[in-house]
Amino acid sequence: LPLRGLRLEAAGRARVAWSESPGAVAGAGTWGVAVRAPGPGPRREAEVRYLDIRQSLLRDPPEGEENLILLDGRHEFPFSFQLPQEPLVTSFTGKYGSIQYYVKAVLERPAVPDQSVQTELQIISHIDVSSPALLTPVLRSQEKMVGCWFFTSGPVSLSAKIERKGYCNGEAIPIYAEIENCSSRLIVPKAAIFQTQTYLASGKTKTFRQMVANVRGNHIASGSTDTWNGKTLKIPPVSPSILDCCIIRVEYSLAVYIHIPGAKKLMIEMPLVIGTIPCIGFSSRNSSITSQFSMDMSWLALTMPEHPEAPPNYADVVSEEEFSRHVPAYPPPIDCEEQLCCPVFAYIQEFRFQPPPLYSEIDPHPTDVEEVQPVSFML
Repeated sequence: LPLRGLRLEAAGRARVAWSESPGAVAGAGTWGVAVRAPGPGPRREAEVRYLDIRQSLLRDPPEGEENLILLDGRHEFPFSFQLPQEPLVTSFTGKYGSIQYYVKAVLERPAVPDQSVQTELQIISHIDVSSPALLTPVLRSQEKMVGCWFFTSGPVSLSAKIERKGYCNGEAIPIYAEIENCSSRLIVPKAAIFQTQTYLASGKTKTFRQMVANVRGNHIASGSTDTWNGKTLKIPPVSPSILDCCIIRVEYSLAVYIHIPGAKKLMIEMPLVIGTIPCIGFSSRNSSITSQFSMDMSWLALTMPEHPEAPPNYADVVSEEEFSRHVPAYPPPIDCEEQLCCPVFAYIQEFRFQPPPLYSEIDPHPTDVEEVQPVSFML
């Protein structure tokens, strides 16, 4: 097989494209009324390249020949290339654009069209949610007066909090919220995770927003309150946040909102960052912050000491005088025949005030298999 070349291409780019909706044209309709022009509006496009590598996989042909003859059979051409040192943007495919990386091999033959094959690369730009900026808690509160004009039925207040801003796929977000319904209507609290895709091209912005997960609370009657002490909302498999691309941004937010019949919903939105490197040991470090928001648990430390006290000594409870007064002198020894005939209750008083065994935190008779049952406390 005569070949002119076999080259390798590695490329990566972010591309954005959409068509604007047709705008209104003044005087186009009857009596000079503005109407929308037929057909699509102007098209917006933008592109940014992040990777562009080319290399040849064939050796040079012999002198005096233009082509290289490849013998029949199976031939393999190993290759490798180095990614750039600067971070690459995470692969993503959205509503009006995408960030894609691929490797393509192109076979060049004389008098025959080029033959090519390509495979996609998945690039992930890591985001560590353990960074200090993503470990800060987020707290929001809002109040809404329910009613129309002067006929108001009362306010509905909402306060919500999350422990941190950064989470990873598969994690459950504990939500802490307080809802007070002073209106005359039956309300329903809800929470949802929204993904917002923002595209920029030719000085214009296009936004696409979708819900990726949600959870619902119980109905709250008029004059009642409800509290979420860590109601969980699990993050589904979604793309990490993309914040370092100049034409495509992927952002997330946690919305806690209240559905009010006959009125606009009351909503609180808190920013989220979906990362790739999970946070380790966060729950223990922020347990105090969580407990302060949910309820005051300071009384628990007074009633439940960390190290339990040992039981009192027997000598502190029963004095020697009382012990000698209730314990009679030991009876003289008797033979076995008389012992079998004596009543058993005659010697019970002897053990009435016997001291209990010494207190020890180590079990003197351990079993072969120790049963351990987990105990948890909600703070």
